[in-house]
This record gives sequence, C-alpha cells and structure tokens, in this order.
Amino acid sequence: METLKIGRVKLTWLSGGVTNLDGGAMFGVVPKALWSKRYPPNDKNLIELPTDPILIQMEGKNILVEAGLGKGKLSEKQLRNFGVTAESDVEGSLQHIGLTPEDINYVLMTHMHNDHVGGLTKLEDGIYKSVFPNAKIITTTIEWDEMRNPNIRSKSTYWKENWEPIQSQVIPFDEKWSLGAITMHHTGGHSNGHSILIIEDEGEMAIHMADLMPTHAHKNPLWVMAYDDYPMDSIAAKEKWGTYAANKDVWFTFYHDAFYRAVKWGTDGQILNSIKRVK
Repeated sequence: METLKIGRVKLTWLSGGVTNLDGGAMFGVVPKALWSKRYPPNDKNLIELPTDPILIQMEGKNILVEAGLGKGKLSEKQLRNFGVTAESDVEGSLQHIGLTPEDINYVLMTHMHNDHVGGLTKLEDGIYKSVFPNAKIITTTIEWDEMRNPNIRSKSTYWKENWEPIQSQVIPFDEKWSLGAITMHHTGGHSNGHSILIIEDEGEMAIHMADLMPTHAHKNPLWVMAYDDYPMDSIAAKEKWGTYAANKDVWFTFYHDAFYRAVKWGTDGQILNSIKRVK
C-alpha cells in the first residue's frame, strides 16, 4: 500500500474497489482526442477508476477519507453497468496494518455518491449494518439532506441501504469542519454538498479535491465531468483552490486515479513529483 507523509500526518491508500466508466462521461465536453492522451481508455472507451479510501493517521486517531465501493451489495447488473472489476477489501487493507474497522474514529465523506459511500454499510443475515460502528461520519448538511431526500437525478446514486444503518453516526457541517491538521471545505459542483479536504502540518500541505479532480488528468479547471450536477460551480471551485495552491509546495491526492496516488505540479503544469499507484 502506498503512503505519504504530510508533516506528522501519515496517509495510506486502501483497497476500495475498481470501476471502469465511460471516458466521455468522465471528461464531459472535452474531446476524446485531448483527454485520451492523458488518460487512455480501453477498446470500449472505458477508463479504469479505482475507489480507494485514504487512511489518515494523526494524533492517535484513525481517519478514513471516503469508504470505498463496498462488497457484496451490488447486483450482477450493477456490477456490469459500473464496470466493477474488484470490490472493496478495506477490511483486509486495515488488517494488513494491524487495524480493524472498529478502530476507525472518523470517516470523512466529501460526498455520498454510491461509489464513495457504499463501503459504509454491509449486508449481514439480510440486514444492512455499519462497517465502522465506532466512527463519526462527517459530511456537509446539504449532502446529508439530499442523501435522504434525493431528486429525480440523484436518486440513482443516493441509496437507502447506504445511509439508514449509519444515520446515528453522521455529524453534518455547513461550510467548514476541522480536526487538527485537517479541514473540510464545502465547494458544491460535483454534487450540491460536495466538499474537499486540506491537510497542513509542519509547513507541508496536501489538497484532496475529491471528484472536482478525480484524476490527475482533470487538472484543467474546464475539464469537468458530465456527472457533475453544477459544472460551473466545479469550475469556480477548481479555479479558487488552484489559485490557493499556486506557488505552494502542495501534494494533490486522488481517490479515483488509476495511475497516481498523489502528484505535485510545477507552475508549467508538469508533474514534478508523484506517488504512483502500484497495481
């Protein structure tokens, strides 16, 4: 498992599953001739997109960013439609480093689409239960409200089985939430309640743009997904936080990238440093 240190804060990528989705949907109005050079598709125009949570360890706390795709919850049709080639093995990843799901203190949900939130619950004896029973689950108030009352578009990704078993654990916030070196900021864009994370410690910084920048190939502010509910908000947020990161020695971390766990870009947009995903 790949790791990254931000000051005294340790990040470890876990195995949360792998999907394969239409490349055109992932890059919206960007022509294939452009995006395919940076993120090549297969012969069916599908691109590989892991769903790998990040374990953050700091000050004796174990904190997950996102929860993975989940395991044993999708039908054969759903597995096929989402191009799932691997389901979650977050529990196995935790076991590898001497932890259990019960050891997780917080789960930070940038948003609650199925490919991020599926790993919060599991099916046991016909009943959905919390995977991380001792964790506080953090997300925005807007996201939590829509999760429970989806609209005609969002009901395809906000599912009851992913929120009913964990509703007593959820702590929603409005614009900003902080814990030590971590700050979550509401951005909107990909979903109305979408948020990002910033980690700062000992003069070092990482920014997790979540699905505003699902892969390294989405660095350009205009390269946004067709899945985004509010694309202009996505563009504005990418410009805002890109400006914030300019001239800083910042790591950008990813949940969906098949090639990189984290990168540092130079002022010319070239990758200066990276942590590659080991397949």
